[in-house]
Amino acid sequence: MHVWSLTTHAVRRAVAPLAVATLAAAALTAGLVAHQAGPADAAAATRKQIAAAPAIRHVFVVNLENKGYDQTFGPDSPAPYLSKTLRAQGQLLTQYYGTAHNSLPNYIAQISGQGPNAQTQGDCQTYSDFVQTGTVAPGQAVGNGCVYPSGVKTVADQLEAKGLTWKGYMEDMGSPCRHPQLNSADDTQKAKVGDQYAARHNPFVYFHSIIDSPTCAQHDVDLSQLTGDLGSVSTTPNLSYITPNLCDDGHDSPCVDGRPGGLASADQWLKTWIPKILASPAYQQDGLLVVTFDEADTNDPSGADACCGEGPGPNAPLPGIYGPGGGRTGAVVVSPYVTPGTWNDTGYNHYSLLRTIEDTFGLSPLGYAKDARGFGTEVYGAGK
Repeated sequence: MHVWSLTTHAVRRAVAPLAVATLAAAALTAGLVAHQAGPADAAAATRKQIAAAPAIRHVFVVNLENKGYDQTFGPDSPAPYLSKTLRAQGQLLTQYYGTAHNSLPNYIAQISGQGPNAQTQGDCQTYSDFVQTGTVAPGQAVGNGCVYPSGVKTVADQLEAKGLTWKGYMEDMGSPCRHPQLNSADDTQKAKVGDQYAARHNPFVYFHSIIDSPTCAQHDVDLSQLTGDLGSVSTTPNLSYITPNLCDDGHDSPCVDGRPGGLASADQWLKTWIPKILASPAYQQDGLLVVTFDEADTNDPSGADACCGEGPGPNAPLPGIYGPGGGRTGAVVVSPYVTPGTWNDTGYNHYSLLRTIEDTFGLSPLGYAKDARGFGTEVYGAGK
């Protein structure tokens, strides 16, 4: 579990063994090498991570769609802004994994820690109620369906309960808190010209605790509101969860509006929006940006690989349908507290991301986040 700077890695290949040892020692002194911890001291490592986490108060999460690590971050990547420009400004998590197939259960995992079921694995073609028959550890609702009952909580509920703020920014959503009619067909499964919003990429509308709340329309909004909210620290939520539309997130290729889609269109979207986030007062004061993908390509034989001890859940023997997880996607983390130009081969997945958000704001871990490793000293390698 090492964190290397790009420059150090290149030099390392060319120097003699003694010089390698010297470089490694220097990197360790500089805080660029991750703390190594085995399963036996996982609890101690978690406590250390929480204690070491910097004073981040604004987290920005951007999800793209359906691309494996090699395609996105390989030498021939069609996403140069993400794979080169943004990567150079932060840290590349080389062993970040999705947790399921298809799209929806990955998004649900990121905000609730709930594992998939047959309906969510099928992207909930019918926007049906989740019928719960019980609960098993760690905090897993047993049953099947799409819209979880009000007793199943999300990080959004946790933030509100603590007096903190959140917003979901959904491109092309139009009216706030938009979702299909309950127990009816989801009419957002396919993009339309002028409307490429997909409810299944907006996890907040799959929880009754959110959609039944009178404040849903204030929190789950169109992406167009983000620019104004970034204008000051006071108007920027503690958690900003951002989903591009079906073209700009790389899902469709080509797109219904004639654009190429895939990583090319996703990279153009990032090139437009990420600089706005990085220039915002809230990010510059105490921000953390995470850009990742919901899942790897299901056409890849290894696209359902998993990490971090993920296994069968109570509602899905194979979370990845044809494997244990959602495949290796990678992620880029940028923050004033992260050393630019580094990468990290520690294993993380979407439950790790949820755990990181919860640790950041002092919240109790939900669902599978309870057993996940959040970001610690191996990520936060720079003092502000």
